[in-house]
Parts: sequence; structure tokens; C-alpha cells
Amino acid sequence: QLQLVESGGGLVQPGGSLTLSCAASEFTFDGYTIGWFRQAPGKEREGVSCINSRGDRTTYADSVKGRFTSSRDNAKNTVYLQMSSLKPEDTAVYYCGAVYLPFSGLSLRPAQYPYWGQGTQVTVSS
Repeated sequence: QLQLVESGGGLVQPGGSLTLSCAASEFTFDGYTIGWFRQAPGKEREGVSCINSRGDRTTYADSVKGRFTSSRDNAKNTVYLQMSSLKPEDTAVYYCGAVYLPFSGLSLRPAQYPYWGQGTQVTVSS
């Protein structure tokens, strides 16, 4: 059973930075695409960023391009989401998900991901 654990969320002022981590336990996820998603109250879960299994390709939602960066360290079984220039509208519960995609593909579609972490709250407020 793939288990993912997010950490690093918290309260940050607008313009600030946070780095989220997604760690895998009980399995090695170096063959999996890892996506970051967020869900604000009353809204659907949306894709934020995605990094392929090799770590050499990423994609981002337009709303976070230039502000968020995803990276991975397969030796540590960990994926990171560096978030900067945070805005109040970035406030949400952030989730990481894992999916096996052929040809080391990318996807921001939550429905494609069978494995999820429990989420970590990010609040951007002054």
C-alpha cells in the first residue's frame, strides 16, 4: 500500500514562502509521477504542479507559474514544493498524489491519481 505524508504547511504572510514535502513510506516511488494539488473550502481539488518520475520535467497551473517549484530526491523518497510570493488565494489544504504514468508522463488531473496523502494546511494571511 502506497502511503504519502505531506508536511511543511503553516501560516505565512502574503509575499512569504513555504516549502512543502511529500514523503513516501513502505515503498519507493521513483517510478511514479508525483502531483501537488490543493483544495480550498467549497471548491474542487485542483492541480498545482506535477513532476515526472525521472524528475526532469515539470508542469504548473497558470495561477502558480513563476512562484512555485517542484523537485524530487528519489534517494530520499521525497518530493518538494517550494512556494514563494504567496497570496491569500493560495490558502488551501495541499495534497500530494502519486500515479504511474507511461513514458514518465505528467498530469494535473486529480482523477488520474490513485494514491494520496492526508494533506497539509497552508494559510496565507496578514
